[in-house]
Amino acid sequence: MKIVVTGGAGFLGSRLIAKLLAEGFGPGREVTSIVSLDRVACPVTDARVSSVAGSIDDAADVAQALSQGPDVIYHLAAVLSGQSEAEFDTGLHINVDATRLILEECRKLAKPPRFVFTSSLAVFGGEMPRVVPETMATMPQSSYGCGKAIGELLVSEYARKGFVDGLTCRLPTISVRPGKPNSAASSFVSGILREPLNGEPSECPVPLDTRLWISSPDMAIANLVLAGGIDGAALGLNRVLNLPGITVTPAEMLDSLERLGGAEARGRVALTSDQRIIDIVCSWPGAFDVARPLAMGFAADTDFDGVLKQYMAETAPADAPA
Repeated sequence: MKIVVTGGAGFLGSRLIAKLLAEGFGPGREVTSIVSLDRVACPVTDARVSSVAGSIDDAADVAQALSQGPDVIYHLAAVLSGQSEAEFDTGLHINVDATRLILEECRKLAKPPRFVFTSSLAVFGGEMPRVVPETMATMPQSSYGCGKAIGELLVSEYARKGFVDGLTCRLPTISVRPGKPNSAASSFVSGILREPLNGEPSECPVPLDTRLWISSPDMAIANLVLAGGIDGAALGLNRVLNLPGITVTPAEMLDSLERLGGAEARGRVALTSDQRIIDIVCSWPGAFDVARPLAMGFAADTDFDGVLKQYMAETAPADAPA
């Protein structure tokens, strides 16, 4: 099978590519080629991987990436929440205009590809029940959420018209991300764990009782692989899924940090208040009814200790004791 991943050089994109190379979509559905479309080359080294170093808002770059006639397209590339709020025009251009450009290129393909669009719980906002049902109307309270909500409608419409076999996956907030902080308003969700474990100070800018919908990187990638290979008939008319996660508060995350990393690590986190972050993150839901995706085989982490252990095992020195 031939795959295209926009944002393939990024954190999730490169992990998704590595997982697809290792496992494919099951017996008889092995991956033969993957094209990464990103501003830099994909870091995954494999003869089956090629990179188009370009931009998703450049028609020539997109056409080059899709030139082999992909079976599955994962559209992960986006301007993140913090930058979208600060740079309104840039956010809409990349998250809306470029998404439509890619969908238009899909119309030219001989066979409609499975098109997996990664959206966000940021499409919700306003007054919400404690557990958001699958039928909840979107009401984004950020530019990022607005762009993603428009993208969802575009994917569903292009799927209705038969131009793509579309599926939107609303991802939980991913934690713990290795590396450096990014421009996402939710960057602190990883930062209050990653930095203290690395001996660095960090800040929690939201109230400790803020309910967050979380997925580990490994679980998010496993669910995205499933999304690429799932039978379209199982999806029905509703081509949008709230992917499973777990509800956790910053207070509970810091409790995990202290249990697994020690009191000294916990002490490196300062409790602050950033109204800009609060206005965005605290408008997001803290829990979803995910009965439908669970019935399809999508899965969630069991607890946050397990999520943090995953990060600690991944980043432990090679000579550390088991």
